[in-house]
Amino acid sequence: MKGISYRGNQICFGRYALQALEPAWITSRQIEAGRRAMTRNVRRGGKIWVRIFLDKPYTVRPTETRMGSGKGSPEYWVAVVKPGRILYEMSGVAENIARKAISIAASKMPIKTQFIISG
Repeated sequence: MKGISYRGNQICFGRYALQALEPAWITSRQIEAGRRAMTRNVRRGGKIWVRIFLDKPYTVRPTETRMGSGKGSPEYWVAVVKPGRILYEMSGVAENIARKAISIAASKMPIKTQFIISG
């Protein structure tokens, strides 16, 4: 995957954000794990926005099938993420709480990310 993100690379809703630094396909399970970790950590305080959307189906052919006979069925969905893309945003909490919550969500992601603050 080549290129950088030209859309979705600026903070729009919150004050703190998690930004991708590498290209990747992020699955629905990874996105949900990050979201749950953040909401559990802020304990009902603040608001969280998920800025990536699952729009690419990942298909898998059944094992031990012959060549031909078409494409496999969708197994799961992924979000295509390029460097610079904002993954999550957060507002309504103190900076130290947001930094901790977003770092936990970053550990759930398969890529390098950075914590940014809107100026």
